[in-house]
Amino acid sequence: MTLSLPPFTPAVKWLLGINTGIFLLMMLAGTVSRGINADIIRYFALTPYLVVRGEIWQVVTYAFLHLGFWHWFGNMLALWMFGSAIEGMWRTRRFVELYTVGVLGAALFSVVISFSGVLGGPLTPTVGASGGIYAILIAFGMLLGDNEIMLIPFPFMIRAKYFVAILIVLAIVFSLQDTGQTNNLAHLGGLFFGYLYVKFAPRGGLQIAGSEGFYGLRNSYYRWKRRRAAKKFEVYMRQHKREDYFDQYGNFKEPPDTKPSNKGNDESKGRWVN
Repeated sequence: MTLSLPPFTPAVKWLLGINTGIFLLMMLAGTVSRGINADIIRYFALTPYLVVRGEIWQVVTYAFLHLGFWHWFGNMLALWMFGSAIEGMWRTRRFVELYTVGVLGAALFSVVISFSGVLGGPLTPTVGASGGIYAILIAFGMLLGDNEIMLIPFPFMIRAKYFVAILIVLAIVFSLQDTGQTNNLAHLGGLFFGYLYVKFAPRGGLQIAGSEGFYGLRNSYYRWKRRRAAKKFEVYMRQHKREDYFDQYGNFKEPPDTKPSNKGNDESKGRWVN
């Protein structure tokens, strides 16, 4: 048995850097004035009431905000440990699609449950990358579920699918017990949308499927134009005698020369030029 740390794949490095940079900036701003962080939460955290009133950018920006060291550290550790494996297997573009689907799915889930009155309310802000992290976790459990993970410092191995299931259950329990101002349960929307992406998204990802659909529609339009032009030509030919244009072998006849020619021997030359 060998122990090794996962690599830092390209998208994972970018996400780690962006989230860590914003977290450090918020810590620095907090030492200067607490009002700065309050304004950041006001304008960039996901507040369902504000989203439906037009502040739509919050469905993305909330995922880069973290409140407290352990909130940031837990998400970034899971992103590195599990995200690098998914990105190494799927490549960067599809991994970013999975993460984005989780983030947007969690945002949609948060807005829906906030107005339904299940938990919290439309004025409760949601922050953190947990939506994207849960999408990565469910993908890891579905695709690499039989891989074994050592729970350091505990000296035993556990299959990834069971480990992911434990994390999901703990997340639900902690979210239900949370009495703070952050709606953590809303992040579980990323779990559901991550499952849908792994289960039903095309092998090449949504971008490839969208490109194929676009070019398929374009080609269908061109085929329709060709069929339409062919029908117009058929109508035109029915209005004229076929023998005026084609010979008995179906070849197109040379157009008649209506102008007198004084070229002598040149008259025997064909009038078609290639």
